[in-house]
Amino acid sequence: MRSDETAGTNYCRGFFSHRKNNVTLQYFKAMEILDNFSLKPYNSFGIEARAGHFAAVTSVAELKEALEWAKKRELPSLVIGGGSNLLLTEHYRGLVIKNELQGYEVLDADDDFVFVKVSAGEVWHRFVLHCLEQEYAGVENLALIPGCVGASPMQNIGAYGVEIRDVFQELTAVHRHEGYTRTFTHEACAFGYRESVFKNLYKDQFVITDVTYRLRKKPVFHIEYGAIRQELERLHVSTLSIQAIAQAVINIRSSKLPDPAVIGNAGSFFKNPSVDKSKYVSLKAAYPDLVAYENEDGTMKLAAGWLIEHAGLKGYRKGDAGVHEKQALVLVNYGKATGAEILEVCDLVVRTVSERYGVELHPEVNIL
Repeated sequence: MRSDETAGTNYCRGFFSHRKNNVTLQYFKAMEILDNFSLKPYNSFGIEARAGHFAAVTSVAELKEALEWAKKRELPSLVIGGGSNLLLTEHYRGLVIKNELQGYEVLDADDDFVFVKVSAGEVWHRFVLHCLEQEYAGVENLALIPGCVGASPMQNIGAYGVEIRDVFQELTAVHRHEGYTRTFTHEACAFGYRESVFKNLYKDQFVITDVTYRLRKKPVFHIEYGAIRQELERLHVSTLSIQAIAQAVINIRSSKLPDPAVIGNAGSFFKNPSVDKSKYVSLKAAYPDLVAYENEDGTMKLAAGWLIEHAGLKGYRKGDAGVHEKQALVLVNYGKATGAEILEVCDLVVRTVSERYGVELHPEVNIL
């Protein structure tokens, strides 16, 4: 690979091949690497930050080329999808790689399940809609979650009683520094609450290129969490279906969460904290309307939004950075806030909740 530099643009030239009609076609393809690139359209907070270099990749070959380009120049690299789980607090001096890998493929099916491989750059909600059209069950409770498919196992995204680990089969990832490809099984991903091996042991070591999901042909409905049952009743749903549940989830999320196209945000900013039973009992005695759910290990998961709201921070605003007026779990950019200013609001929330309840909140959003 060599790089040709023009005014503000580098071109990575890689040798590619693919088969069409049983004929192998070989060709050179140039991938643009743009300099001093604005990331404002590529993060849902709408933060004005710049990348030293930027490339959009549409194939695994291009991804490897981009990683190699950064490695040869001893530059850090950051891979983004939808930019919906990212708070940029400063400019990024290295190479930002936009993952635009696309496509669905049914790998296998039996009487009960269908196994669908999805490229990491696909928009998550678009994939959910695809599953609804094909009558593939399992992800309907995860409708309207922002971001791309590649982030779903990394974050172990979840909502309304369902998490990615419930439908996950395996994934493929490329090692950032050595370029080899590895398959990760369910066990290898070490899923936890909004956690996976890619957020701790293998943080910044792999780039996910595709994810395979095990989806049900015969749905198992989850309607007990949150307000799904009430919304289904409001919609006068008499016969349950994955489409009805997805619509209920979409309605609930739309009523609670601001649209990033209108108000910059990254959805839920904080994880729901878990505490032991004794801590929960003492908090419940002091705050009888405390919202909590029991975890499988016997600890209690507290609703972070409740803690923030009852600490008096719902609707808090300093300049253009603040806590959303309808959903305390969401930090927002009302227009021209910097990432550093939103981080100040984050720190205020964490500090206030700790002082009032003795509970530590941790961001779900990646802060750079």
